Amino acid sequence: MLKHFQVPDDIAVRVKIENLTAATKAVFLKMGVPEDDANLATDVLMQADLRGADTHGVSNMLRAYVASYGSGATNPTPNEKIVRETASTAVYDGDNGLGIITTPHAMEIAIAKAKNTGVGMVTIKNTGHAGMMAYHALMAVKEGMIGTAYTAGGNSMVPTWGAEPKLGTNPIAFAAPTGTEEPFSFDAATTSIAGNKIGLANRLGHGLQPGWVANDDGSPDMEGAALSDFEAGGVRMQLPMGSTRELGSHKGYSLGVMVDIMCGPLSGAAGFGAATKERRAHFVAAYDVEAFVPLDEFKADMDGMMKGLRETKPAPGHDRVVYAGMIEVETEAERREIGIPLHPEVVDWFEGITSELNIPFNLRD
Repeated sequence: MLKHFQVPDDIAVRVKIENLTAATKAVFLKMGVPEDDANLATDVLMQADLRGADTHGVSNMLRAYVASYGSGATNPTPNEKIVRETASTAVYDGDNGLGIITTPHAMEIAIAKAKNTGVGMVTIKNTGHAGMMAYHALMAVKEGMIGTAYTAGGNSMVPTWGAEPKLGTNPIAFAAPTGTEEPFSFDAATTSIAGNKIGLANRLGHGLQPGWVANDDGSPDMEGAALSDFEAGGVRMQLPMGSTRELGSHKGYSLGVMVDIMCGPLSGAAGFGAATKERRAHFVAAYDVEAFVPLDEFKADMDGMMKGLRETKPAPGHDRVVYAGMIEVETEAERREIGIPLHPEVVDWFEGITSELNIPFNLRD
């Protein structure tokens, strides 16, 4: 993640992983989430924080989930079920459960199907926010498979040449196993900037860079929006990846449409036909490498490819070239050793919610 969105070391509160894990699980349990699901939801959030995806860790998302449970919008004990199925596909109904719980359940189904048929694909409807999509894709990697995960919903992306938002940030995750190299793991929004990064910038008092958001009339903001433009919710229109037509915004826009199609119409989820703001659905898939080539051969080729990428001659001003997944692994190793950096405002929120829910607070220990 760019330094623009990182909590500076001079104000960061380094929190022990075990303390943050325990506090997060306790909050989920107080929301009425069963223990197994609370463990899973906590793991999804913790993996985001460990890998440096602070946009989808406890800093940004836990309070949103608490509010959703509190309002009754999210069901803590959903009756999840398959409503349509073939040997290699399924449609999964989450019964308004939280997406960081229903989506891993759906990926488990996809993996099981891939073991039988070579490929497993599952669409998920009637479900909430799915968190860091790389988590779900990496589940397949642990089984020697390639994993993909998409999520769609909301209106925040302005189509190329459009003057109003019609798509969500619609991230795409893709992960593939390796041998000795770190797994390739890509996870990115199809907008120029992930939506939750606006929240991080807001907390840090930073503005946005040119090409990240649109002006009120839909034209690309190529000057850079100030904090005052979005701190009260003023900026609601994000540009597609590419920012302008000349720089390829039609590619980000079309990828966003692709994600909407795979998640929404393919699952039969409500709201996608009318592009309503409230719509949300997900898609996961697992591809068994052994159905195509021997896994050892694939991993050896992947190792050669990844090594070739990271040994690319660096451009001036840079000391190395990386591939998707490398920095995340390095960040996790660092944070396991010295703790997860939280903004003081996040720690204050935790102190308040744990007091409200009568949960022990020890994040400052």
